[in-house]
Amino acid sequence: MDFFKLKEHKSDIKTEIYAGIATFLAMIYIIPVNANIMSASGMPLEALIVATALVTIFATALNAFVSNTPVAMSVGMGLNAYFTFSVCNTYQVPWQTALGAVFLSGMIFTLLSFTNFRIWVIRSIPNDLRKAISAGIGTFIAFMGLVQMGVIVKSEATLVGLGDFSNSNVLFGIFGLFLVFTFWAWRIKAAFILAVFVSAFFAWIFGINGATFPEKIFSLPIINGENGLSAIFGKLDIVGALELSMIPIILTFFVTQLFDSVGTITGVGSRGKIFDDPKFGEKKLGKTLGVDATSSALGAIVGTSTVTAFVESSAGVEAGGRTGLTALVTAICFVLTLFLLPVFKAIPANSIYPVLVLVGVLMFMEVASINFKDTSIAASAFFIIIMMPLTYSITTGFAFGFVVYLFMCLVQREFARINFGIVVLSFISLAVFLLQFIGH
Repeated sequence: MDFFKLKEHKSDIKTEIYAGIATFLAMIYIIPVNANIMSASGMPLEALIVATALVTIFATALNAFVSNTPVAMSVGMGLNAYFTFSVCNTYQVPWQTALGAVFLSGMIFTLLSFTNFRIWVIRSIPNDLRKAISAGIGTFIAFMGLVQMGVIVKSEATLVGLGDFSNSNVLFGIFGLFLVFTFWAWRIKAAFILAVFVSAFFAWIFGINGATFPEKIFSLPIINGENGLSAIFGKLDIVGALELSMIPIILTFFVTQLFDSVGTITGVGSRGKIFDDPKFGEKKLGKTLGVDATSSALGAIVGTSTVTAFVESSAGVEAGGRTGLTALVTAICFVLTLFLLPVFKAIPANSIYPVLVLVGVLMFMEVASINFKDTSIAASAFFIIIMMPLTYSITTGFAFGFVVYLFMCLVQREFARINFGIVVLSFISLAVFLLQFIGH
């Protein structure tokens, strides 16, 4: 195990294995959750379960060997909801074209990983706005979760309203919501997947919404056929994603992944001082970001939305994981999920969507550190956060926020706060509205 330099990182095999398992338990929920979310775009559930597992295994193992950091990667929460509910369902973009947009954004990110662009973008955009984007995505995916659960429904009188609480499936979703919040409050590391399986078990026992126990636990992954991996593997439409109207979508995938990746990787790293080494720290960070970007492009080929570093990696870091061996153990554990298709297929949707709500809450917590006493920040952060769920679009919320920020800085004559990055992003945001106007 000298490859991972365990002694140099003051770790050992036993600690790294335990840490890898801890990370696996904290993020295994992504397999059924991502597959369920993305299947709403028209992609087969069975194929998505296999694709999500394969992408997670590949990206996490690649990071283990390339960067030697304990950071696990999989399909990003938030962007998978954006992919499905905004791009495919609201904008009526075929999932093949949406995958093409994910591929292009991943390739752009990969190419720019070899430059200082990511540092330039991070320095150009106020930290408060980056946190507002995270909080906005949190409100968006929590809203999506509540809608899919039937807790929030369309209303002719008030646009939206409460769902039918006499409906057993809606009540079951609320039960799942209480479960996941309870396990999270109790600080159980595997809170997400535990809540999913406990609620699913109740659904199987009482036959809620037709739910039944899986006929078997294990099966071989489905590769061929209309529901197999072959139905989505390599089906991305890159040419269709090159249309002018797709630019805002590609930009949203790219910018959101950039902020998410940098924030997650540095956050996880700070817990274990992974990138603190003055000689190799920045190099490790760069390699981890490079794997993140490359994995998104390759993930689109396999058939998933944007791949990114998972904050659940902090579970492994807190357990003592300091090297890529932790990530490799996590990747090996995910191999098991390839053979659990019958179990994942039997999980009811309303066992899945409560997790989306809690993930939204965790992302929204970033709002606590935004400086709302600053009027330019307050106005732009408000529009970023509120417009994402109200317009069913991360792109629109992002665009509103940056246009408002530039406007507020101009009217208050805060010219020193306007840098080239803000100007570029603001004009791109204006282009988003222009393209939407032309599209209508």
